Amino acid sequence: MVEGSVMDLYYNEVIGILDEIRSTEKENILNAARMIADQVKKDKLVYVFGPGGHSNLAAMEIFFRAGGLMHVSAILNQETMLSNGALKSMQAERLPGYGRIVVEDYGIGEDDLLLVCNAYGINSATIDAALTAKEHGAKVIGVSSHKHAIECPKDHPARHPSKKNLHEIVDCSIDCKVRLGDATIELEGFEQKIGALSTYANAYVLNSIVVEAINMLVNEGVNPPVWRSGNCPNGDEWNNQFLDRFRGKVRCL
Repeated sequence: MVEGSVMDLYYNEVIGILDEIRSTEKENILNAARMIADQVKKDKLVYVFGPGGHSNLAAMEIFFRAGGLMHVSAILNQETMLSNGALKSMQAERLPGYGRIVVEDYGIGEDDLLLVCNAYGINSATIDAALTAKEHGAKVIGVSSHKHAIECPKDHPARHPSKKNLHEIVDCSIDCKVRLGDATIELEGFEQKIGALSTYANAYVLNSIVVEAINMLVNEGVNPPVWRSGNCPNGDEWNNQFLDRFRGKVRCL
């Protein structure tokens, strides 16, 4: 292909998946936003877990984020982080029971809310995290690709032993529309597709949920604590007025 044309193709793919999410998932996004707004009104945390590899970026995307809710508590489990070893991360996310350990370590239970974001929606850590949270009385929002989960073979080694898909077991599911394999562009004479979309898709879904939740709260006369960038004027002063409220509650703060 002509140099410069591939980035244009990739741009079109990114915009395409965002448009698809916007046109088909608005109701589900609003339902998830309502669940989060209700937690904030009760001054309760919203836990976010992206089990494995680049899915951890989803938890980081809306945690400690300028313009984002201070009630978000990211579960940044080191064993599933690429920075702690990419191959080990993949083994951890495939390990049956590991998601249970993580959720129970955070004490997630009755009246809590857990958002699980994993574009593929099939691995053991993802399924165990959702099942364990529900077992302990929490509500669960899932962000995953329904298409990828459905089309991935039931005997794939990444799958949970139950063969369940995330979107089948959560209280509210948002379809991030990622295709099987994530990468999207085909080059002539080159076997492997290139250009992954899952980070863009997940980030759009998650930020859409957050901004809609904040809007709901404001419409109801509630001013939720929202992070201001520490790199802008008066950012530290703004954030400091809320820190004592969340120190000791948000583990990664």
